[in-house]
Amino acid sequence: MLKKYFYLVIIMTALSTTGNIQCGENDSNAKIRKPAFAGQFYPADSSKLLKAIEYFLKDAVTENTGRPIALIAPHAGYIYAGQIIADSYNQAKNYKYDLVVILGTNHTTADFNEISIYPGTGFETPLGISKIDTVTAEELIKLDDDCVFYEPVHTQEHSVEVQLPFIQHLFPDAKILPVVIGTPDYNMCVKFGKVLARLVKDKNALIVASSDLSHYPSYDDANHVDKNTLEAAASLDFKRFEMVAEKQPATGISGLVTSACGEGPIITAMAASQELGANCGTIISYANSGNCLVGSRQKVVGYGSIIYSINDHPEKHDIFSSSSSEDKSFELNDQDKKLLLAFARKTIKQYLESETVPLARGFSPNAEKNIGAFVTLRKHKDLRGCIGYMREDLPLCEVVGSMALQSAFNDQRFNPLSEDELSQVDIEISALTPYKLIKSDAEIILGRDGVVLKKGVKQAVFLPQVAAEMGWNKEELLDNLCKKAGLQAGDWKQDAQLSTFRAEVFDESEFK
Repeated sequence: MLKKYFYLVIIMTALSTTGNIQCGENDSNAKIRKPAFAGQFYPADSSKLLKAIEYFLKDAVTENTGRPIALIAPHAGYIYAGQIIADSYNQAKNYKYDLVVILGTNHTTADFNEISIYPGTGFETPLGISKIDTVTAEELIKLDDDCVFYEPVHTQEHSVEVQLPFIQHLFPDAKILPVVIGTPDYNMCVKFGKVLARLVKDKNALIVASSDLSHYPSYDDANHVDKNTLEAAASLDFKRFEMVAEKQPATGISGLVTSACGEGPIITAMAASQELGANCGTIISYANSGNCLVGSRQKVVGYGSIIYSINDHPEKHDIFSSSSSEDKSFELNDQDKKLLLAFARKTIKQYLESETVPLARGFSPNAEKNIGAFVTLRKHKDLRGCIGYMREDLPLCEVVGSMALQSAFNDQRFNPLSEDELSQVDIEISALTPYKLIKSDAEIILGRDGVVLKKGVKQAVFLPQVAAEMGWNKEELLDNLCKKAGLQAGDWKQDAQLSTFRAEVFDESEFK
């Protein structure tokens, strides 16, 4: 109670100079929390931000969850987690909500161990200002001794702000209640969840728990850890969830520092949902930063979507089931090729228009096999960019998206592709077979084989079609390969390692 009194003194002092938080929304002194992460976690330009949300919602999955009482959505940057955030909100988009309670987690103030509601009248993003339900905020302060008005914990906190653009787009008339939970104290969060439920039970409210999942394990470890966390959260057994969330980081998994970056918000949402009658937790989708077209699989962050609802006939599905097989054969049909080409173009277009990238999903097993690929851009038949990935440790669909971005924006031979140029560009994909080390250049068949040359630390590659396009014979091909690697013409003749590969090459002109 002493701490609560202290925070109230602070906020009353602030209000004496900034205006009462219950003043009308048109009060020029109303306290509006300005965006702190526009241009970092999401686009600062309103048109690009709106485009990003529209792209993600268009690709969002839909499940039979019933009307959402609460949802769990990630709070990472949109380029990494935007699609999983959209998957959560997509389940609620056809319902009307008058109040959205956003439960954020405390990333900035280590010694803050209570629950803070932002002491103002609104939160601003590039899409506008969301009005805060100040009446409900004051009621919570009165009903729960752990609740305070403490502005500093909100100032540089992203977990609430990242949710707002989706809420503003889908529920433009809803008021919000921005909450930051200082620490994942189990008893505090359960009590707060129950108090919150009693307060909003007669309101048309949606509760949002803002949380990422595992932090910094490897890609494969993240899939295992996050599966356990999501299944525990979906069980609506908040004691089980607490145990799983606390136990996993102590199991010695390399790099794992947390199972959930919003443990407190999730426990609170579970407790509130149960109090409001929820009987079903549905896992909607999952990905981690290693699935992102600009991400790495070495140290990842997990992202998951869950809906809590009243649903007597939930559809059972396992989003973690794998469609992979031991079949090493590789063949792309026309539909696979069309989808991969469309994904390459969409990736470039979405980045140009929204500074975000799509998630690679919905492809056939062949298009998800781990093989390398090159993506080539041609403008009026002239080369405009070409970059490839030759390792066999990523799904082809993800490689195509990543290399489309690299070819468009990071080929050092060209300026980054502009939005005006995209319509003039033809996209070609070369899906690569495994490499075969050869004993001599006599084994190379022009027009069929791509060639990799390696000498010392220097290396270069030409795709199978290059020799024909340039009109080179075999010696000219190898001489130019040496020059590309920074060697002298003819260096391939001694102490050089040659490997060949084949490529399934297809481009957009085949399907026009």
